[in-house]
Amino acid sequence: IDFDLILENVKDLNVLAGEGISQVEHTPGGARLRQPEPLPLTLYQNGIVMFNGPFRPYEDPSTQQCLQDIMDGYFPSELQMRYPDGV
Repeated sequence: IDFDLILENVKDLNVLAGEGISQVEHTPGGARLRQPEPLPLTLYQNGIVMFNGPFRPYEDPSTQQCLQDIMDGYFPSELQMRYPDGV
């Protein structure tokens, strides 16, 4: 696992996802600025935790696919169900 590549690509993906950019959210009687919700990802020596969910060891095929997607420069494909309209 190339951790340097993962960190570099996560930074790039954060920019694509709108990091630091606020969006106008219309509310009853007005509007407010809202920033996109962050997606927590914690890298450990032997696995990851995403969305404050369960620990996922690197040997798990779904973890390997998730990290491979990031190393390839893409958002993890497993997020498509959670974000069907994209980022």
